[in-house]
Amino acid sequence: MNIVLLGPPGAGKGTHAARLAEKYGIPHISTGDMLREAMREGTSLGLKAKEYVENGALVPDDIVIGIVKERLQKPDCSKGFLLDGFPRTVPQAEALDTFARVDRVINIQIPFDKLMDRITHRWLCEKCGASYRIEDPDKSDLICEKCGGKLYQREDDKPETFGNRLKVYEAQTQPLIDYYEKRGILININSDQPIEGTFADICKALGSDVS
Repeated sequence: MNIVLLGPPGAGKGTHAARLAEKYGIPHISTGDMLREAMREGTSLGLKAKEYVENGALVPDDIVIGIVKERLQKPDCSKGFLLDGFPRTVPQAEALDTFARVDRVINIQIPFDKLMDRITHRWLCEKCGASYRIEDPDKSDLICEKCGGKLYQREDDKPETFGNRLKVYEAQTQPLIDYYEKRGILININSDQPIEGTFADICKALGSDVS
């Protein structure tokens, strides 16, 4: 099964991607992973991408598309793949259609206010990466219960920054959602529920159970 996974930052996309990849025995392929792999292997496209990355510039669409095409031709994709972070635009989706079949597009959804509440109260341990919900940081000791490390809040999780990230995501992604909806392969999944419930809904939509 060839799957594209969509969802705003903080919706739990990474968690579900890892579980789906394990369940279906297909590789979870993110844009960042593909770029790093191509650069590490020194492919012609990887070397071109490296020039942009090292200069702090966005890698052009034609290079990203070429790297995706190369990645999907590898043996581990013979039984399917799970794309995360690609495509991001309709032109990228149209390019993907020329060299790969997309069976299902999973769109993980959560109300704006719920996502804002979830992420802007998220604090992470600088040592072990454990995640905590902190309602009032001024009244908390901000120490990790697991390892004693100091807790911090990512800059892009702060209310002003995260709100802007969501608005940009929605503006960029809605045309892509419309594109796949018209093709009849888009599945909307409500993630405003416990993780197990969301994963069960995804599996059901893909025609299987959780086990």
